[in-house]
Amino acid sequence: MEELTRLAVEAATSAGASYADARVVDRRSERVRVKNGAVEALTDGRSRGLGVRVIADGAWGFAGTADPSPAAIRAAARQAVDLARAAATTVAEPVRLTEVEPAVDSLSASVQTDPDEIPLEDRIALLMECDRLMRAEGVQIAVGAISALHQAQHFASSEGASIYQARVETGGMLEATCIAGCGACRRSYPSSHGGQVMSCGWELIEEIDLPAHAAPLAAEARMLTEAPECPSGTMDLILAGGQLALQLHESCGHPIELDRVLGTEASYAGTSFLTPEKLGSFRYGSDRVNITADATLPGGLGSFAYDDEGVPAQRSWIVRAGVFTGYLTSRETAARIGLDGSNGSMRADGWARLPLVRMTNVNLEPGEQSREEIIASTERGILMEDNLSWSIDDRRLNFQFGCEIGWLIEGGEISGMVRRPSYTGITPEFWGSCDAVADGATWRVWGVPNCGKGEPGQTARVGHGVSAARFRNVRVGVTSDE
Repeated sequence: MEELTRLAVEAATSAGASYADARVVDRRSERVRVKNGAVEALTDGRSRGLGVRVIADGAWGFAGTADPSPAAIRAAARQAVDLARAAATTVAEPVRLTEVEPAVDSLSASVQTDPDEIPLEDRIALLMECDRLMRAEGVQIAVGAISALHQAQHFASSEGASIYQARVETGGMLEATCIAGCGACRRSYPSSHGGQVMSCGWELIEEIDLPAHAAPLAAEARMLTEAPECPSGTMDLILAGGQLALQLHESCGHPIELDRVLGTEASYAGTSFLTPEKLGSFRYGSDRVNITADATLPGGLGSFAYDDEGVPAQRSWIVRAGVFTGYLTSRETAARIGLDGSNGSMRADGWARLPLVRMTNVNLEPGEQSREEIIASTERGILMEDNLSWSIDDRRLNFQFGCEIGWLIEGGEISGMVRRPSYTGITPEFWGSCDAVADGATWRVWGVPNCGKGEPGQTARVGHGVSAARFRNVRVGVTSDE
């Protein structure tokens, strides 16, 4: 890997690049999915190749190849330089990069049990047992899945960086759907939209213990079909688990990506209301809201040692005591707004894509009250868990989220279950209404393996650490059928 990246960098600089970096990425992904007593899907894919990124005549160029031969790599490097020179005729100002100390490092994946050590028949047997337990509770659709990813990457730059990193990711999920006169009611575990995925080994599957949750999950789906619909009106809202993670992702994570703020992402996923003049002064939320971006969290799906520009992983403040204090940046975007350096947020979806500013682990830091204390101090409200649907505008201001399940709270106690709960809000007003965040006892990092961005589209693997949080006087109602 090191020989290939160095060859690409040398070829690019020889062709006239003022800066060049190259990444060799070898990625293998596996997934087994069981549905209603049968193996529905079994995939095992591998992708290997090299991408080279250059600056020539003040503009970016990029090219890649899956051919590891020296001739193909030199050709890709020359093509990247040619593309940069063509792009230079259209740019208003030349690319500038903040400084970074070139690192020379090698880091292997650290897991307790590599998922490769678990035979495929054992993975299928585990999911089949979960399937049996769910369908025994009377649900019509039972789904389970286990995934694994192995990736090795080498990065080199014309500044002298040479970095090898390897990672292992493991994930698991269950989903039970009961169909009745009211429609389909779904329950997911550990969370919806893919369950839980972390940068670790088979120990995650042991920790989440899918068989122990299969029957209770299916029973809950069945009970939802008999539960009343969520009432409509204004009341206090408590978000927990994966739903709070998704709320953080959509209304806090995407708006702080500085390339969106500067307009280079406008054509696909929108821009951001967090324009540069707001940095350091804008009231994003209440004093209880403290948000960090932390790529150093052990096991986080958005964790790494170095980003795809060779910048070391960092923990930085995004919102502190409710005030907006920081963006997710690249070396280029940081320079454009006068920052001294990047906080290491550039990552690419494999070798064939340019790095983009992506979320790392964007976390709502723990508060001081327990989740039980927050519920007990809520006179009238609703606790919502596990996302069903969402919609948010292109500037990340106005949103609506629907959840799988809600729990009514009356007089400080949970009084019953409601189906298809939803809520709406405006980002700074919503986070401004946050008056309680649960403590570290229930704080957990949730993996989001499917964050989309870019043209051509890229999928990033990010994380969010949350516990639970209460928001006062939120508009709630019923989610329409999917």
